Amino acid sequence: MGEAVIFLGPPGAGKGTQAKRLAAERGYRQLSTGDILRSHIARGTELGQKVKPILDRGDLVPDELILELVKEEIAAMPTPRIIFDGFPRTHAQAEALDRLLEELGVELRGVLLVDVPREELIQRLLGRAQAEGRSDDNEETIRKRLAVYAEKTQPLVDYYARTGNLKAIDGLGSMDEVYSRIQSALNHDLH
Repeated sequence: MGEAVIFLGPPGAGKGTQAKRLAAERGYRQLSTGDILRSHIARGTELGQKVKPILDRGDLVPDELILELVKEEIAAMPTPRIIFDGFPRTHAQAEALDRLLEELGVELRGVLLVDVPREELIQRLLGRAQAEGRSDDNEETIRKRLAVYAEKTQPLVDYYARTGNLKAIDGLGSMDEVYSRIQSALNHDLH
């Protein structure tokens, strides 16, 4: 049976960095829908051409496109051991992911909420935009993305809290400090 861990949190909270480290240490594959979408854009695929203007506006890619992408990725794995980074983003995506994981025989082992104050997030994202030259990260777009996150994604916290899978992680501090908190939260659930 496959296993999955979900990382939740606003853009810039450090989900990607922590998910990469956890994947490397525990033999999971990190599934970042953002990275997959950016790869499609860079390669100029049909999907990439559809989603580039959506991402450039700071909007969310429609659920059906994201779910199609996720199902394709999971179905290609012999025994899925997955970390979802930045997905699901909406209540509808969470419910659809629950059904998809059940259909594919993958157990959800935990949902980690990495939380960081809003102004710290803006500074982190502006710094990342300069360092990486990301066209989807300027201050106006960042503020819009954080507002979209608060409006659309916050209900996931309640959804996963009700299932008993949610574990809140303080995202402030060094990368090692945050990672140590993540390991503590998962040690009771992952082997």
